[in-house]
Amino acid sequence: MILSMTGYANTSADFSSGSLTLELRAVNHRYLDIQLRMPDELRGFEGSLREMIAAQLQRGKIECRINYAARDAQNGTTLNRNLLLQLASWNKEVQAVVPDARSLSVADVLRWNGILQTPTAAADELRSTLTALMHAALQEFTASRAREGEKLKDFLSVRLEKIEALRTDVMPHVPAAIAAYETRLINRLIDAMQNAEDERIRQEITLFASKIDVDEELSRLASHLTEMRRILKQGGAVGKRLDFLMQELNREANTLGSKSVDAEVSRSAMEMKILIEQMREQIQNLE
Repeated sequence: MILSMTGYANTSADFSSGSLTLELRAVNHRYLDIQLRMPDELRGFEGSLREMIAAQLQRGKIECRINYAARDAQNGTTLNRNLLLQLASWNKEVQAVVPDARSLSVADVLRWNGILQTPTAAADELRSTLTALMHAALQEFTASRAREGEKLKDFLSVRLEKIEALRTDVMPHVPAAIAAYETRLINRLIDAMQNAEDERIRQEITLFASKIDVDEELSRLASHLTEMRRILKQGGAVGKRLDFLMQELNREANTLGSKSVDAEVSRSAMEMKILIEQMREQIQNLE
């Protein structure tokens, strides 16, 4: 299975202490970058949540958003009295210096971080619910990435076949193109060098012909295409390996174009480069 680095999942759960909503989204990134956005009362679970995500993903920029709504009145949540007294003291001190300052309202106090204390039993329930929620979100997230990965695999396979077809079409042109170019060059040299030895000219032409022969590039193209098919079939984390092969394919296509002495070969080399660039852009999204 090939996985895309882009994906999305959203899950939620209601339980006796409140409700939780967990959202996962990801885009492509060179390394694994996990960003967790959650209320302060859930920060104690951050380490275990990161481990769960890292166990499933190898690359990508992952954003995880968690929202928690506690049922305060029903679950024995109490006010942090020490913090409440501290807020009252600060309120008086501020108003003593700035008489026009607005006094803290009940809503202001209740929104203050740490003012509400959740019982230990509720915290245990919160941990188990959050863990189960993350498992469910990761399953949905992986399924989303797998669907996108299959689309990318199909996209790459189509272009692989097009490059193979171009390579196959080029092969018959090469010997004839070299022979025709050799003949033209011989005639020009003979005209320009009436006193030159014919054998010496032949040697020079043979040497030049070897420099414009693209048989080796076509063979390496075939080898790289075969390796790409093998990697796509094998699946797993293929992004970096395919990205490397794109560099190799592009190098061979460039050499094919630079050596070409035939318009059809030059056109095929350009078409190959366009297809390779299309694949390279999409491979950036694969894990």
